[in-house]
Amino acid sequence: MSKRDYRKRFFRRKFREVSRFLPMTAVIFLSAFIIGGSIYLINDFYSYYLAPAVSSGPETPPEHLFFSDEGADPTEETAEPLTGVDAVIYDADRLAAGYDYDAAIQLLSQSEYAADPKAAEAIAGYEATKSTLVRADISEVTHVFFHTLIMDTSKAFDGDSRQDGYNQMMTTKDEFLRILQSMYERGYVLVRIHDMAHEEIDENGNAVFVEGDIMLPEGKKPFVMSQDDVCYYEYMEGDGFASRLVIGEDGKPTCEMDLEDGTTVTGSYDLIPLLEDFIQEHPDFSYKGARAIIAFTGYNGVMGYRTDAAYEGVNPNLEQDRETVRQLAQCLRDNGWELASHSWGHRNLGAITYEEFVTDTDKWEDQVESLIGPTDIILYPFGAEIGDWHPYTMDNERFAYLHEKGFRYFCNVDSRQYWVQLGEDHMRQGRRNLDGYRMYYDLPESGPVKTYLEDLMDVEEVFDRSRPVPVPPMSQSS
Repeated sequence: MSKRDYRKRFFRRKFREVSRFLPMTAVIFLSAFIIGGSIYLINDFYSYYLAPAVSSGPETPPEHLFFSDEGADPTEETAEPLTGVDAVIYDADRLAAGYDYDAAIQLLSQSEYAADPKAAEAIAGYEATKSTLVRADISEVTHVFFHTLIMDTSKAFDGDSRQDGYNQMMTTKDEFLRILQSMYERGYVLVRIHDMAHEEIDENGNAVFVEGDIMLPEGKKPFVMSQDDVCYYEYMEGDGFASRLVIGEDGKPTCEMDLEDGTTVTGSYDLIPLLEDFIQEHPDFSYKGARAIIAFTGYNGVMGYRTDAAYEGVNPNLEQDRETVRQLAQCLRDNGWELASHSWGHRNLGAITYEEFVTDTDKWEDQVESLIGPTDIILYPFGAEIGDWHPYTMDNERFAYLHEKGFRYFCNVDSRQYWVQLGEDHMRQGRRNLDGYRMYYDLPESGPVKTYLEDLMDVEEVFDRSRPVPVPPMSQSS
């Protein structure tokens, strides 16, 4: 439920409260109208025909006693704050807006206002809406992903040797916001990958994977989002990207960005804070507080902090940076984000030797997972698989090793709308790249034989025309 819907509901409740006084109020109002109207006509006649002309200043609109449906939010400082049962109902409505009707009902039922008729009415409304929800088919959950977002296209597309790579693999801030708006308008709702399926212990004591129960209104479409390489590599410095993650004053993860004049600013300079802003404005875009999956490598630091072993003796703030990463990881988890491996060295895990594969996986565990906490999701670098389309089995030694290390969710890159495979002890899902390469070759001017993104957006409306075109094919990536 959006804030606008809440305000409408708030006014309906207020109307019912005062409606029983309407007959008496109508008589008083009519009398006042007749008397006041007479005074106004007499005064207007005098002012127009008899009073001397005077210069008047700019007209000041009257202050309104109540905020309008299109006006201020009741939680804003300019409006009278909600109190008592109205405040609790507002919080419950925010939960219900994110489809967590059980939590909304529990909040009201366990509050000191549980016996209030307003609370009972709100609970009845949640129950009624909950009864209309439809269970989502997890085989039709799409997964979109991004890399670090370009904040300043003039720096990213300045003609240097890195331009082509950015143009192919990155998405600009404007494109990202247009994609969010398009998907929101088309009924997409962000869910966690853990909402799709999870591990349970069966009656025989065995760990098995079972489908989750994603319950949404008819017509809503669940999707998963992820972001790769949230490391802010050194080579990106000065190219129009954020420089690191930090914890904002509101306790939520946000970004710092270094400017040319040497100053550092804090704000919405990458996917994490931009998505958070959007969900705060559109709570019905997120299922029960879901956020995106954030994936890290380890060889050049994590979240913009140089924490790996190569910086021992080089980074004087090494231990402080490692502690900062621990705090940021917990902050991300506390705010609904899921954390994932992107391998330690950004390696093609299906092509390197098995010994290299083991070394890379162990480095991830030792140098990254030790900081961010247990992680059961792996997003394959380059989308490169460790098997074919058949479900993984323990005969696949790479899968067996990753499974032993605790991984249960395995994501490749697949341009199809859906690719979900539920195994006995794991889940696999294909991801769709929403980057310069994919969008450019979906444009009508590029003459696509097949369009891949039409279910998500109108690419002509989303594509950032500040990009150099044509976008080079991936084979020409630097």
